[in-house]
Amino acid sequence: MAKDFDLMEDSNRSANPTIHEVSDPARRIFVRGTLASAATALFGGGLLAGCASTGGTQAASLGRGIGFASVPMRDVDEVLVPPGYTARVLYRWGDPVGIAGKMPAFKTDGSNTAEEQALQAGMHHDGLAYFPLDGSRRGLLAVNHEYTDDGLLHPDGMKTWNAEKVRKSQAAHGVSVIEVEATPNGWRQVLPSKYARRITATTPMLIGGPAAGHALMKTAADPTGTRVLGTLNNCAHGETPWGTYLTCEENFINYFHGPDNPDAHGKRWGLKKGGTGYRWHEFDERFDATRHPNEPNRFGWVVEIDPMDPTMTPIKRTALGRAAHEGATVALTDDGRAVVYMGEDARFEYIYKFVSRDRVKPGGFAANRDLLDHGTLYVARFHADGTGEWLPLVHGQGPLTAANGFADQGEVVIKARQASDALGATKMDRPEWTAVDPLTKEVYCTLTNNSNRGRDKSPGVDAANPRANNTMGHIIRWKENGDLDATRFTWSHFVLAGDPSLPRAEAKGNIRGDIFGSPDGLWVDPRGVLWIQTDVSTSTLGKGDYVNLPNNQMLACDPTKGEIRRFLVGPRGCEVTGVVMTPDLRTMFVNIQHPGESPSERSDPDAPTKYSRWPDGGRPRSATIVITRNDGGVIGL
Repeated sequence: MAKDFDLMEDSNRSANPTIHEVSDPARRIFVRGTLASAATALFGGGLLAGCASTGGTQAASLGRGIGFASVPMRDVDEVLVPPGYTARVLYRWGDPVGIAGKMPAFKTDGSNTAEEQALQAGMHHDGLAYFPLDGSRRGLLAVNHEYTDDGLLHPDGMKTWNAEKVRKSQAAHGVSVIEVEATPNGWRQVLPSKYARRITATTPMLIGGPAAGHALMKTAADPTGTRVLGTLNNCAHGETPWGTYLTCEENFINYFHGPDNPDAHGKRWGLKKGGTGYRWHEFDERFDATRHPNEPNRFGWVVEIDPMDPTMTPIKRTALGRAAHEGATVALTDDGRAVVYMGEDARFEYIYKFVSRDRVKPGGFAANRDLLDHGTLYVARFHADGTGEWLPLVHGQGPLTAANGFADQGEVVIKARQASDALGATKMDRPEWTAVDPLTKEVYCTLTNNSNRGRDKSPGVDAANPRANNTMGHIIRWKENGDLDATRFTWSHFVLAGDPSLPRAEAKGNIRGDIFGSPDGLWVDPRGVLWIQTDVSTSTLGKGDYVNLPNNQMLACDPTKGEIRRFLVGPRGCEVTGVVMTPDLRTMFVNIQHPGESPSERSDPDAPTKYSRWPDGGRPRSATIVITRNDGGVIGL
């Protein structure tokens, strides 16, 4: 989600020490591709049945090499890919999801009803995953729809406001599950499909884990605290080895109207009067936190969905902690337990890890239905000497006691930010996507940017976040000291984003190859290539430190060499986000979010095509694109 620097949440006022107080600048570690490639595959002898990913020996044998020609950066209103590649639009906002007998067409003036929108692709595509039905020829795509631009969603935008517009906005959030297949003429969506499903901000969901039934989760509409309507601000994602999709609720607090002076809990989560202008509370009172103060506690979770079963009730997995969740990357320990790495995209927030108590069992979701409800949640502390530790967020340990405001484990996970404050975790520069290298088990996390670092009374630089006014962002990397469930790790900076031609030293970076800033989306493919996607806010593109970067982009990197090469340039005003391939690595799916976004991040309904006409020459529409090599070869090789 593109965000103006000045509008970003910054609610961490904790007094926990940050490591700039003890860091030695001479010991800061800047590493660019010095790792040796390892032959051990992340998932041991292969993934369990039902997992959508490939991995291990076959993909690794292809090597990490990058063979495509770099795409030049240009201010364009189209998708640019290397010579020899083709990008096609597959699934746009407003396209029917594919439910038989219920496939309304998109109306180019934005006049689809709320009921129709609930049967169509939502707005602002973000994370996505591919689940094979027939290997690399046919499968399901699960696609997040993060938020809405109400200036585009309705014919007159927000000039008038009513309950129907609120319902339509809610219907444009959430997740799509669609069926896709390869044909002699390229990939297409299967219409209709028995798997097709839309999940929205009003879809009934269950609450699982330690916060289920907690007093802080109970509302007048749900006195049991075990059921909730909807998911929203669905940013990045994860997929599990047992074949389910994890969708993550990021900036959920923006939707809630709070009191003039929120209590300490509300302030710590950024609750404020009016939210950020969605205005749902005017016609849906559950988003009025002055009337329903516990409703915000029911959002900010990782939600599990079985894409193979359109009747399955999604489950919010509270054991993974409440946060402005960017994503939830899943890997396995050597003995088969699930490890979930998560970043929280807000200034000075934290990086988390969850380790399941139990091993993953064969048998898909049915055999692992409760696996993510039991385990240990950790938060990261990065030390100045290049080591780090995972601090357990466990009730009764250290400061996490009733005397300090944590009555039980349910309250610990609901107040995960406050618990992390109390433990002294490291305040990071907007930690976003995480990725695990399947060949080395190294873990990466994008730190998108933080222009408040070192400003006024904000925390100063530290070893892990080494630049004041960090407009460009960086990528951090660590290796667990042992298996993935280890509580200590060794870390380094993989790259500091930037542009060496800039006069400001803190914005130059140390990139070897094509320049970029604001890294966001991140994925290591099964052969070990690291894919980096950027999310520069529209108000910043082409200006200031981004004068040479007018558009967002996707790049590829061989981590053993450190060279970074541009693979894709997105259309004007968009964010490039979400990437996955088919198991044979010959088809890539990528999401293009909010093409034509205005600098204010809300379109003028009287001029919807002012900044972009992508992809069809009219009202701009977020979309999933499919990329293939013209010779049918492996992507990127």
